[in-house]
Amino acid sequence: MSKRLAEVARKVGVSEATVSRVLNEKPGVSEQTRQAVLTALDVLGYERPTKLRGERARLVGLVLPELQNPIFPAFAEVLGAALAQRGFTPVLCTQTAGGVSEADNVDLLLSQQVSGIVFCGGLYAQGDAPHEHYARLAERKLPTVLVNASIEDLHFTCVSCDDTVAIEQAMGHLVSLGHTRIGLLIGPPDHIPSQRKLAAAIAVAAKAGISLDPDQVVHSRYSLEGAQASAMRLIEAGVTGVVCASDPMALGAIRAAKRAGLNVPRDLSVVGFDDSALMNSIDPPLTTVRQPIERMCRMIIELLVAQISGNGLPQGELLFEPELVVRGSTAPPAFSR
Repeated sequence: MSKRLAEVARKVGVSEATVSRVLNEKPGVSEQTRQAVLTALDVLGYERPTKLRGERARLVGLVLPELQNPIFPAFAEVLGAALAQRGFTPVLCTQTAGGVSEADNVDLLLSQQVSGIVFCGGLYAQGDAPHEHYARLAERKLPTVLVNASIEDLHFTCVSCDDTVAIEQAMGHLVSLGHTRIGLLIGPPDHIPSQRKLAAAIAVAAKAGISLDPDQVVHSRYSLEGAQASAMRLIEAGVTGVVCASDPMALGAIRAAKRAGLNVPRDLSVVGFDDSALMNSIDPPLTTVRQPIERMCRMIIELLVAQISGNGLPQGELLFEPELVVRGSTAPPAFSR
């Protein structure tokens, strides 16, 4: 504490006693000096006392892994509008390759005295990723909500699209069209939503009496380029339909099919996940499983605001049912390859 007082005092050009009076809301300090002390606290990265946070406590962090996948800006847009209606200001943070990490973003938001944080996808979904920054949030009891599945060791409130139902809808659609050799293009092996999708796919295949051999399941990075390379392995394995864990991955699968001289959907049916922007405008329009973004975001904000107001519900996961949107990228198989 004494070191902090000394640094702030030097920064403002006042005595440590004056800084102490500001921090303890004692009289005898001008408003100009009071504001200068509070500003110095912010600039030096020190946490304001809760009672002095004022409008800064109306900030809420929105942490996204990236902006290239349209689903993340879609979540941010709806969440930002909902927060503004509640009188909060969203602070958008994203990771950058080889630069700002998720942990760096957490440090930044903590320095800004945010009232809470919403993570829309992140390291909490990966079992092998570093999670120390989440422990800091838990220690501070900062209101936090995670979007989509988390590892078990993190005890935050979570709002998720039901991965099991999503796979049941996607694979059920392909099975109904007559596909018996269906490929699964999902995220890394330690990724919890991908693990759930794989478990659901195994169950669906068993119930439908179709194969789901190891060569029909490929793990990929969540990018169009990574998915394109991974989808080629499924095409070489002779699948006639592919269920993908995101829309960009589905676009990668479509590109891989075209590079292989195949027609979508005649030779290869492709199903995405998210129903992100413009998926009905590509060629062919993408059949996909739609996340209920509006309903999920309303619940996310309700849960976050309840935590901020001290009325938070017990921690746990709330599941929302997705919706299959059938478009032009799926059709009965022309033949088995």
